[in-house]
Amino acid sequence: MREVIGDIETWQNEGKSIALATIVKKEGASLRSLGAKMAVTPAHEIAGSVTGGCIEGAVYEEAQNVINNHLPILLHYGVTDDETPWEIGLSCGGTLDVLLEPLDTLAWREIFPALKKCLHENQLATVATVISGPSIGNKLMLWPDGHTLGSLGSTALNEQAIVWMQNQITIQETNWTSLKVANEAVEVFVDVFVPAARVIIVGAVHIAIPLITLAKTLGYHTIVIDPRKAFATRERFPHVDELINEWPSTALDKLQPDESTYIAVLSHDEKIDAPALQVALASPARYVGALGARKTIPQRFAALMELGVTEEQLSHLHTPIGMNMGAIQPDEIALSILAEMIATRRGMLKT
Repeated sequence: MREVIGDIETWQNEGKSIALATIVKKEGASLRSLGAKMAVTPAHEIAGSVTGGCIEGAVYEEAQNVINNHLPILLHYGVTDDETPWEIGLSCGGTLDVLLEPLDTLAWREIFPALKKCLHENQLATVATVISGPSIGNKLMLWPDGHTLGSLGSTALNEQAIVWMQNQITIQETNWTSLKVANEAVEVFVDVFVPAARVIIVGAVHIAIPLITLAKTLGYHTIVIDPRKAFATRERFPHVDELINEWPSTALDKLQPDESTYIAVLSHDEKIDAPALQVALASPARYVGALGARKTIPQRFAALMELGVTEEQLSHLHTPIGMNMGAIQPDEIALSILAEMIATRRGMLKT
């Protein structure tokens, strides 16, 4: 949604009708993932993509009907055979289901302002949409704190969907499922809108250099914080996105870590690390890890509790930081840290 929201807002301001296509199911290979979107207008304007080319023309033509009749539809695309070469198919050999909706439905009008706000403010949220049956297009939006907006059509369906949506928020994964209400199966797609992922490193130490390189390779926005200007320099970190020469606890407060923030506290100086951990553990950051020896964990925990860190918050601290993979060299330790971050991101480790 982030890739098309700017165009959608521009078109709305110009008073144009808009249809939105979303991949809600797929099997086999595909250039785009679940939740990929393409927005179109009647004026041959297109933003985003659902495949990278092979069905975009067909989706555009279907979108014109959707805009005119104001009704969502579910489209299915698969592989064409030799007997029907004129059918629209996928060259990659898989199948796709694409939900095509006009943006002027009651369901979209109810949630769209809230969704725009989440996207612009980099907040985590999820939207469930009915993709089968007479209630197709109904929507329910859920935030991490549990409050909701909209409805899928019944209290019973909402209650089942919310349980599943909360799990999808936890693992930050877009997907679809089939829920049963009154002995009838209802297919529901959940779009998880995850904030842009950030890796924040406290301490411009040697390990931070390869960690920044690896994190950048995987597409994370990277930030290094260290008040010691001799360490935090562009010469040492030429590729980092942000380099902050400030007291880490103050900088973290300003950065406002969210559910897609991964924090590695590496300075190994308790004057720097402890206040930074206090702020990090009080935030909704998805991952907080700290460099240190296993034998010093009780001492560290006692010092953090003196600062007001709770036992519940301490249970989310990964220390010693990194996967246990026998890492010794700085590059190896950096790899173990990023591996632990990824495992946490994919729901394989506690946050």
